[in-house]
Amino acid sequence: MIKQLFTSESVTEGHPDKVCDRISDTVLDTILEQDPHARVACETAVTTGLVLIMGEISTSCYVDIPKIAREVIKDIGYSGNEQGFDGDSCAVITSIDEQSPDIAMGVNNAWEVRDSARDDSQNGAGDQGMMFGFACDETPELMPMAISLAHKLAKQLSKVRRDGTLPYLRPDGKTQVTVEYVDGKPTRVDTVVVSNQHSADVAMDKLRADITKHVIEPVIPAGLLLGTKYFINPTGRFVVGGPQGDSGLTGRKIIVDTYGGYGRHGGGSFSGKDPTKVDRSAAYAARHVAKNIVAAGLAGRCEVQLAYAIGVAQPVSVNVNTFGTGKVDDEALARAVYKVFDLTPTAIIRDLDLRKPIYRQLTAFGHMGREDLGVSWEKTDKTDALLAALTAI
Repeated sequence: MIKQLFTSESVTEGHPDKVCDRISDTVLDTILEQDPHARVACETAVTTGLVLIMGEISTSCYVDIPKIAREVIKDIGYSGNEQGFDGDSCAVITSIDEQSPDIAMGVNNAWEVRDSARDDSQNGAGDQGMMFGFACDETPELMPMAISLAHKLAKQLSKVRRDGTLPYLRPDGKTQVTVEYVDGKPTRVDTVVVSNQHSADVAMDKLRADITKHVIEPVIPAGLLLGTKYFINPTGRFVVGGPQGDSGLTGRKIIVDTYGGYGRHGGGSFSGKDPTKVDRSAAYAARHVAKNIVAAGLAGRCEVQLAYAIGVAQPVSVNVNTFGTGKVDDEALARAVYKVFDLTPTAIIRDLDLRKPIYRQLTAFGHMGREDLGVSWEKTDKTDALLAALTAI
């Protein structure tokens, strides 16, 4: 019997980095509502009393970026002076350029068709890099258990704050879950860590009891809470939080956004990027591929790596790794993936319907495993095609 522990974390929408992600993706969504073919790379930084929004945006429409930022901040819950950061009074500075023409040249017209008659129907990748997708059979949504539970705890923290169940909670919060594996299978939750910003007048004993009752116990199945250790606001005080307590930056929670460290990561962030950026779109596509492989019963655990060259449409490599859980060998699975999935940027955008304003909703509680949002990369619509392709190989 081999016992191992694995830990993942999540954060609420009021965490400083997530404030930035939400501003960046709300700018993106607002532009896509008017101009679905816009090129957007929008990044945000926040600190006490200050929001800086920067990047490269090429679009035919106009959006009021400072107004968007203020509305996002207030919707998250940062209004008034109590929390040290206020959507009405903070300074908002913007520094926006257009997309570089050197990048646009490769995206507009892929390397594969550049020497022929111009063909704008085939886009090249917006950058070089590698993207990973992952799926496993530990949860119904085919996500690793630790990150799945951490996200659900963070979502519940937000819920009980917003619906008034725990009115003394404030927007900034973090969760962490450690799962014990026995012979590679998750068996129990070893440790739960929850830290949430709160008003100055709440007693710590009450906060800890309330979070146990209203957050942890409704989320984590009782059968997994076996000798579980709880650390709830372990410092004893978390009044100063949000951008007053710590600066924030778009794209600094990429492990929270994906698989909690259980699968590898190419390093590129998602938020604020339109889908021609393969950092975002190809990561969604890789998740779609991996999830369909596991859903088809072809593996219990699957990681897919895609790699691209800037301005080139076809991926330079596709790698499938099932970590010894595959029903067929990984090379055969990779060949089947090539047959079933078109992984060029144009096809990914088309097949996953990525030019819609769907991104703001993904900025908290993860981009993967979001069956609750009905996002296209979570569909298991290619299982039959994969099985058929393997039969033909």
